[in-house]
Amino acid sequence: MPEVRLVGPEGEQVGIVPIGEALRLAQDSDLDLVEVAPMARPPVAKLMDYGKFKYESAQKARESRRNQALTVIKEMKLRPKIDPHDYATKKGHVERFLKAGDKVKVTIMFRGREQSRPELGFRLLQRLAEDVSELGFVESSPKQDGRNMVMVMAPHKTPGRITKVSAATA
Repeated sequence: MPEVRLVGPEGEQVGIVPIGEALRLAQDSDLDLVEVAPMARPPVAKLMDYGKFKYESAQKARESRRNQALTVIKEMKLRPKIDPHDYATKKGHVERFLKAGDKVKVTIMFRGREQSRPELGFRLLQRLAEDVSELGFVESSPKQDGRNMVMVMAPHKTPGRITKVSAATA
């Protein structure tokens, strides 16, 4: 007769019992008999309230989804021949995005003859990265992509998670 290793409702080991006996114990205690390790020899079954188990696992899954951080990528488009004031404005937007904790995709669009001078765009992206280096870092370095040059910046990790050790405890 097939047997199972039975685990009680509180996690205690009942022992190896025939399946009929395990089903009778489950009915007597008004619980479900759930197979938790089918590949073990003998298989492991547990007495539990299956509906309550499903509900609690759904709650845990919902809670873990709520704690996940959603990464948002903002995009800023520039031209190689940008006016100093326009550059300052765009740099301010990039700073605001990084302070908010968002990643920023900086795109430089080349038109016509500008395509033959990609180093202008590269220098502009490097200058922007240096100007906002205290707020973020370059996650992916500038890459030429057809008519565009793209660089991704990410905010620095928040320093609030580091715990300070006071002089009294050290």
